[in-house]
Formats: sequence, structure tokens, C-alpha cells
Amino acid sequence: MSATADPGSFRDPMSRVFVSDDAVLRALDGEALADYEALESSAFFREAVDAGRIVGTERGEAPAELTGQGWAAVLRHERIPFVSYPYEWPFEMLRDAAVLQLDLVAAALEDDLTTKDASSYNVQFVGSRPTFIDVGSFERLRADEPWYGYRQFCQLFLFPLMLQAYRGLAFQPWLRARVGGISPIEARRAMSRRDLLRKGVLLHVALHARAEQRLAGTERDVKAELKKSGYRKEIHIAQNRGLRKVVDKLRWKESESAWSGYSERRHYTDDDLATKERFVEAAASRSHRSLVWDLGANDGRFSRLVAPHADYVVAVDQDPLVVDALYRSLRDEGDERILPLVMDLSDPSPGLGWRSRERRAFVDRGQPDLVLALAVVHHMAITANVPIGQFVDFLAELGAETVVEFPRPDDPMVERLLRNKRAGVHDDYAEATFEKAVGDAGFRVEAREELPSGTRVLYLLVPRFA
Repeated sequence: MSATADPGSFRDPMSRVFVSDDAVLRALDGEALADYEALESSAFFREAVDAGRIVGTERGEAPAELTGQGWAAVLRHERIPFVSYPYEWPFEMLRDAAVLQLDLVAAALEDDLTTKDASSYNVQFVGSRPTFIDVGSFERLRADEPWYGYRQFCQLFLFPLMLQAYRGLAFQPWLRARVGGISPIEARRAMSRRDLLRKGVLLHVALHARAEQRLAGTERDVKAELKKSGYRKEIHIAQNRGLRKVVDKLRWKESESAWSGYSERRHYTDDDLATKERFVEAAASRSHRSLVWDLGANDGRFSRLVAPHADYVVAVDQDPLVVDALYRSLRDEGDERILPLVMDLSDPSPGLGWRSRERRAFVDRGQPDLVLALAVVHHMAITANVPIGQFVDFLAELGAETVVEFPRPDDPMVERLLRNKRAGVHDDYAEATFEKAVGDAGFRVEAREELPSGTRVLYLLVPRFA
């Protein structure tokens, strides 16, 4: 077994993550091991692991690469089916992750434990279930010391949620632009005076920003001042409860109104939809799939359709409202097979953070063996101005069997998209152009079917040398 350091795990020198083909390992130094032993013997830890709220964890043996490096112990973690990041989550996913972080801290405090940080990157989703993965974050509660995770919780959980709930500002671009999140000063500038009356804004945004401005450039030893003031466990508990009450009240009203759902299915006749479902299910059932990507998943109808034929499905759509509604429905059902993500396929998540490797690019996080690209080509080619050939090349690079739906130029949705485009710009949007690109990219057409309405064609594409 060859284990390499995870490029996103380097900020805590006491607890490093290493990854091999069949394992996720966490190496602990002596102090981190003592913290883990306190965690392992606590009342809440095993219960949280059994419930899936904390990633499955057990003691393991160090591989040869880690022996002799001074590590005191090695833990083995369950592998997350597909890694996602907060800038790919809809509002309700980030809120549920925040609730998990606070609830675990509350439970830890009862056993004289806490967390040393509170990054939203410490949470991953298994389908609709949030799971805390940074076991090395737990530490023994130290007398007279504050919760060091407070500022990080605000920047990576609370402020993004507040800006979307109170100001209607999408948090995903903010978090994608800066791995460290939104600072108190930035959050305050985005809030109006009226927002100061909203729950939590005065304390956690305005006063937090003022304190940060006042302390900037000073040499004050805030840590020593807090110790001198007698910072007690009860203050930790009260702070946690206060944050939980604020997060509980945060709601994205636009998402609430979209709960009834928008579906692209309204563009189909019943016969078209039935034909499309039969085609997709036949493609999915050719063999059992490990990982399916549903690109342009909309309300998740086809993600659900292929899920019985797969270990895991990643459902991607650029509309946060639709993805939020999909997540809510999956959560209500307890579905852990489908992971809904917000992403614009014309600008998919790149590598970010230190050396652009701390957060991996979307295409580098897993190898799909089936890709659905239904009702996507026309949006990429006409709305996003991505040439058909380049989009097909992107699909081919994934190396998977691919189901593509091609709406012809006389399709009502295509006509609508072209209506306000300059004449001649998209003259190459044609079935012949698409089919030539398919061959040039190294695909062969395994199956092809025209929908009964006659304006859309379905293709099952297979890599020629697969």
C-alpha cells in the first residue's frame, strides 16, 4: 500500500491525512494521540460515528512510508464516495453542515472536549447526510482558553448563510474566491443598517468587525487577556447555544418559494419523457456503475432513475434554487446515494488554495463510468458560447460511457435561446456538427433514438477503445 500526503491536509502539523488506493489514513503526533484517546473514550464519539455524523474511524497500522517519521499513531477512516466543497453546496446543505459542527461541539463540551477549528471543509456529504471528517480537530478543553474555531465558523458558515438569507447574495462565488471565507469586515460592509436589527448581526458581524479593526496592527495579547478574565467552559456552552439559535433562524426565502420546483420536463410531451426514461435506464443498466455524473441534473429525476444501477450519483446543476430543492427532498427521504451540487459546467470548480491543490478540481475527484448530459448541449453551445466540439471533447476526456440529448435547431427551447443571439453566430449548431464532433473525439455511437416529437435525439456514446 502506497500512501501519499493529501495536498489539502497540511495546516495542522499534529494531524496529517495520507491517502492510498484503498485507505484514508490520519497520522497523529503524541499530543494529537492524547487528544484522540480522550475523544475515543468520550460518551458521544462512538454514538456519533455509528450514526454517520462523524466519519468511520478506527486504529490502523502505519504503512512503510510513515514509519520512522515520528508519528505516534495512525487512524484509518472510511472513504467519502465523492468529495465536495462548500462553494458547491446550496444554502440548505451549508446550513445543515453548520448545525452538525455546532452540535458536535456542544456534545464534545459535555465531555470536556472541543474543536480547535471550525472549517466548513471539515464536513463532507454522503448523499444528503453531512459527515464530520476532521477527527484530528477534536482536542481536550483547556482552561481559560476561548473556542478558537469561532472566527472560522463565522467566516465559513455563519457569514455566508447570513449574506444569502438576509441580503440575497449567493455565497458560492465568495467561498470559491477565497478558501478562508468571508471576513467580519467584508460581511459588515455587505450588511445595511437595517440588518443590524436581524438576529445575530450586531454581535457576530458588527461587533466582530469592530473588534478586528481595533486589534489590527496592535501587539495586544488577546489570548492572555482572555485567560486573565477567567474564560470558562460555561462561556463556551453559551456561545455555542447562541450560534445555534442564530443558524436555526436562517432561511433562504427564495428557496422556500421554489420548493414546488421548476422542472425542465415541462418542455416534453408524455411520450417524449417516457422514451427518454427508457433510453436512459437501458444505458444505465448495461452494467453496474460505480460512479455516475448527471450533468445538468435539474430536479434529479434521471439521477434517481439511474441510482439503482450505481453505487453513487453526483447530480450537478447551475441553478442553486433547483439544487436546494433537490437536496431537501433527498434529505427528507434519507437518500445517501445521490449528491446534489451547484456548478456551472461552463466554469466548473478548478483547483484552489495553496498551489491550487488544496481543493481539487471537480474533474479530478473521481472517475465516472457513466455520464448523463441531458438537455445540456444547447445551453453550453448557445448560452455559454462553448463550441459543440469542445464540449464533446470535454465529455470524451472523462473516459466514460455518455448519454447525450441533442435538441435540434427547430426545438422550441433552442429557438428561444437563439432568439436574442446575433444572426449567423450559431449557424454551426446542427446535428451533423454534433455527430462529427462525436467521431472526432473518439466516441462511437452505441445507440441513437429520436424522441417522438422529432426535435430531440438521444445518443449513447461509448469511448471507441473502451
